[in-house]
Amino acid sequence: MLPPLNPVLHSQLRLAIVSLLVQYHEADFRLLVQKTQATAGNLSVQLAKLKNAGYIEVQKQFRNNYPQTICRILPEGENAFKAYASAISSYTHPKKAL
Repeated sequence: MLPPLNPVLHSQLRLAIVSLLVQYHEADFRLLVQKTQATAGNLSVQLAKLKNAGYIEVQKQFRNNYPQTICRILPEGENAFKAYASAISSYTHPKKAL
């Protein structure tokens, strides 16, 4: 039986966000918009879902008098990403039945 896919990460945009954060460990909002090519509104909604799931933390601050939003991956998010990648791998490389 194939493992279930994590519904939080099964969204294309949320998976892209977590993939970037696993790679960079943290990223500001502008970088995420640029890399994902998402709208600011859609990205904000998806970041909130990832934050509520406990996968990322979002820090809002000011830099040179401009608002800045920094997103960081949490250990729970890294673990969920690894489990998701493993589950996908089992879909693409299923064990052959004897």
